[in-house]
Amino acid sequence: MSRIALTPELQHEYQRLFAACAIRPERAAEVEEWVEAVMTDRDRYQTVGRRLDVPWFVVAVLHEADTGRDFTVHLHNGDPLTERTRHLPDGRPVAGEPPFAWEDSAADALRLYHFDRWLDWSIAGVLFKLEGHGGWGYRLHHPEVPSPYLWNYSTHYHQGKYVADDVWNETAVAQRCGVAVLLRRLAERDLIEFAAHGESAPGLLRYAETEASPWAEALQRFLNTLPGIYLKVDGLAGPRTSSAFHKLTGQYLLGDPRGPDPD
Repeated sequence: MSRIALTPELQHEYQRLFAACAIRPERAAEVEEWVEAVMTDRDRYQTVGRRLDVPWFVVAVLHEADTGRDFTVHLHNGDPLTERTRHLPDGRPVAGEPPFAWEDSAADALRLYHFDRWLDWSIAGVLFKLEGHGGWGYRLHHPEVPSPYLWNYSTHYHQGKYVADDVWNETAVAQRCGVAVLLRRLAERDLIEFAAHGESAPGLLRYAETEASPWAEALQRFLNTLPGIYLKVDGLAGPRTSSAFHKLTGQYLLGDPRGPDPD
């Protein structure tokens, strides 16, 4: 069993990758089509999520990644809902009788994989839980390849994948959209909001001289595109970054002692 833990370093990595996630142009229409489709079934995902205190969008991306958004099969492994699962994990759900409602089977799958016990639904917490579900093989054995379970269809992932258990192919390319990419598009359209737990100043860029953040790094890269601004891109939103922000907007970053006191 993997001993990978959500350390501050790994948390920062997830935040940085999510902040910089760009969907490949040739895949944009496909991702957009998925968003439109999933929103029509949002109530079904919310029904499952409310039972387990899991965000509906986590249920939705798992449904796409693991079964291609098929409501006629078990979320566990794609076996038909007309009977209990026959492939691993077999004999699920234990309770009830077939044919099973998709919502009942999906809730059973999420309990089996301990999503109901997970508490950190921040960006980093969600991606950590989802990467673990998809498998740690990339991170443990091929760290040069970001997990396609998360990042396929984005510029973070190019090629390399497991084509069978413990069988690696350097040139193979994953086919299904990564769950982080789907979440990114939902977030871009302001359809979801992540929890604050486990993040530093989540969703809000703040003045910080000693604590780096991917949001400050992204701001610095943008500010460097403006005439007369030259910032070190280090993720530290200190006085020089705040001054550059002031030059652009007329306001200092929240928390800068030169700015107004926060409410």
